[in-house]
Amino acid sequence: MLTDINPKLPMRSKAATRAYYIDKLGFREVGGDYDGYLMVRKDGVEIHFFEFRELDPKENYGQVYLRTDDIDTLYQSLLDNGVSIHPNAPLQTKPWGQREFALLDPDNNLLTFGQEA
Repeated sequence: MLTDINPKLPMRSKAATRAYYIDKLGFREVGGDYDGYLMVRKDGVEIHFFEFRELDPKENYGQVYLRTDDIDTLYQSLLDNGVSIHPNAPLQTKPWGQREFALLDPDNNLLTFGQEA
């Protein structure tokens, strides 16, 4: 039966996406080096990217919700690493009982991180 899910998001530049996810967010590359395709992993989360050079970031609606068990430490580590947090989504407790924050990657894929409050 189903055991895992790995979202696939668009990227314009493999080098830029790799640098952001590895150098800024702390992921590591997995699965080998494929032309136009990138796979990164951090802890139990794996995200795949496919090359879409013509992507207009203003028209990209790629989104992923990532759950964590230590949102405060994660948030602070990203701030310490110079990661820009979405201006409309700093760390806060939401009415639906989640502590969340969000950021946009270089291609405007929205990454929302959450933990039960």
